Amino acid sequence: MKKVAISIGDLNGIGLEIALKAHEKIKKYVKPIYCINRKMLEKGTKLLNYSIPNDFEIVEVEGEFEISPGKIDAKSGEYSFKSFLKAIDLAKEKKVDAITTLPINKEAWSKAGIKYKGHTEVLRDIFKKNAIMMLGCEKLYVALFTEHIPLREVPKKIKKDDLTQFFIDFYKSTKFESIGVLGLNPHAGDGGVLGDEEIKEIIPAIMETNEILEKNIFYGPLVPDTAFNSKKGRFIAMYHDQGLAPLKALYFEESINVSLNLPILRTSVDHGTAFDIAYKGVAKIKSYENAIKYILLHKN
Repeated sequence: MKKVAISIGDLNGIGLEIALKAHEKIKKYVKPIYCINRKMLEKGTKLLNYSIPNDFEIVEVEGEFEISPGKIDAKSGEYSFKSFLKAIDLAKEKKVDAITTLPINKEAWSKAGIKYKGHTEVLRDIFKKNAIMMLGCEKLYVALFTEHIPLREVPKKIKKDDLTQFFIDFYKSTKFESIGVLGLNPHAGDGGVLGDEEIKEIIPAIMETNEILEKNIFYGPLVPDTAFNSKKGRFIAMYHDQGLAPLKALYFEESINVSLNLPILRTSVDHGTAFDIAYKGVAKIKSYENAIKYILLHKN
C-alpha cells in the first residue's frame, strides 16, 4: 500500500476537518501520514468535537498557536508552510510515495513573511524544475501555461519556445494522447483581427511540438468560449481564469490539483480554506478523496 504525506493546510480553515472526516475512507486506498503535531491535532479535534482515530499516524511539525476558525493569521500561515515542507522532506527521503496537500491561505503566507504565493512555487524552487499546474478530474483536465500573475502580464509570456517546452513537458508527464490548446484572444484571434499571438506564437508552438513528438498530440488554437462545450477532454489554458472558471463551474466539488514535471508526485484539493464554514462540520471531502485516488491511478 502506498504511503502518502498529508500536509494539513491552514488550521483556521477546513483542512483538518476534511482529513479527519475522510480518514476511514482514504486509509482503504493508501497509508496516510499527517504532518501535524499532537498538540495542534488535539486543539483542532476539540473545536470540531471529533475524536482522534487510533490509527491517525502523525509526524511532528513544530509550532503551537490558538486556532481561530475563519481568521487570516500569520501563525496559522507559518504552520501550514512548515507542514508542507515536512511533507516534501518525507517525499525526498523516500519515506512516502506522494504528497497530498490540504488548502493554505495565500494572504496568511504573506503575513507570515513567506515569499511564495502557493504550493507550486515552493516545489519549483526546491526541485529547480518547471512544475506544471494541472487541475480537473478524469472527465476534464486543464493545465495552466501561466498561473498567478496579473492578467496584463500574460501576453508577454506567450512565446513559441516557452510554449513548446511546456507542451513537451506536459505530454511526457501525462501521456495524454489528445490535448487541446486554447487561444489567448477572443475567437482565438479571429485570424489576427483580435490579436496575433495565435498566429505568431501558439500555432508555431503546436506545429513544432507535434514534429518533435512525431505524432499529432496537440491541436488548436481553440476558441476559448466554446472549447468546454463537451464538458470533457484535456486542455492547456493560456491563463488562470481562462481554464479554471469553466472547470470549477462544471466540476468544482470533484476536481483536484496535480503538480507535474517533478521528481515527486503531489496532488491537492482544488478549493480553498473555506473560512466561512471552518469548524462547522459541513466541509465536503470529494476533492480530497479524488486527490488520493489520483495517486493510485497514476505513476509519477
